[in-house]
Amino acid sequence: MNPTANHSAAEPLVFELPAPDISAWRAGNTGTEGVWHFDSGQPGRHVMISALVHGNELCGAWAIQGLLEAGVRPESGSLTLAFCNLAAFDRFDAASHDASRFTDEDLNRQWLDERIDAADTAERRRAGALRPFVARADWLLDIHSMHEPSAPLLLTGIQPRNLALARAMRSPEHVVVDAGHKDGVRMRDYGRFGLPDTEGQAADTRSLLVECGFHGDPASRAVAQDQCVRFLEQSGVISPAALAAQLPGWRLPDAPRQWALEVTGPVVATSSAFRFVAPYTGLEVFEKAGTVIGDNDGVPVTTPYDDCVLVMPSVRQARAGVTVVRFARRKALS
Repeated sequence: MNPTANHSAAEPLVFELPAPDISAWRAGNTGTEGVWHFDSGQPGRHVMISALVHGNELCGAWAIQGLLEAGVRPESGSLTLAFCNLAAFDRFDAASHDASRFTDEDLNRQWLDERIDAADTAERRRAGALRPFVARADWLLDIHSMHEPSAPLLLTGIQPRNLALARAMRSPEHVVVDAGHKDGVRMRDYGRFGLPDTEGQAADTRSLLVECGFHGDPASRAVAQDQCVRFLEQSGVISPAALAAQLPGWRLPDAPRQWALEVTGPVVATSSAFRFVAPYTGLEVFEKAGTVIGDNDGVPVTTPYDDCVLVMPSVRQARAGVTVVRFARRKALS
């Protein structure tokens, strides 16, 4: 096997999921473009579902458009629906889908107040416009998709309260427990969402990030719809009966089982020359520590422990400082 074969980016990926026409919903009803808010007038949680944090992640845009078209409204508490990075989405081109991931920089690394307050990039200014809604939310579901074909992943962060919610949702099969990114804070970790369970302000907060599959796979839209239904049901703002009536066909079968994947560390490329030794798509389990999985400028990359799992391998954006895969330990969720 050739350790320098670039399997992850050798062939262009077929992009079959079209971009939705969200023009009818673009204005929002809050005075902030792309943001809709509905209040039941009854006590309850403030729930937020966000999509298009990256402009090439279409599945969440389809899901939010579907919620709006179906007239979904909270029966208690309130519901915010947000199309986030509209400027990046406006640049979307299926033939060059990575080019519309952002305009100036990754919106999902800007969620520190000092970065947002700087307002010196398009993404930081957009984060500033979205910040009041994120800060008010008690529960947040942030819908994403992936550079490569892979099974869906639900990311909980390191807070046990989010892992408990993932278990209650009963899907998808793989749940990633990770501490975030070295390059900046994600929306789902902003403010109260990032506090440990022991902090009083965090008691009723929950925040999940779902990776629904490859950007261009129509199945990613179905996963996004399913996750919306499950999240809204668990939040209690809409009854299961109302969700079933308004969103028929959205709920997929429960996962046969669920696995928690505890991320232990990333593999960071030293240049764009990083290569995997095989066409990994994620969730591969390597029985023995020391198994070679890649080449990082002539340095073999090996698994650090037995039964090591690969999480989201991709060299499509490989360059110095970019994470190309993460290692994780796997355990069954009871």
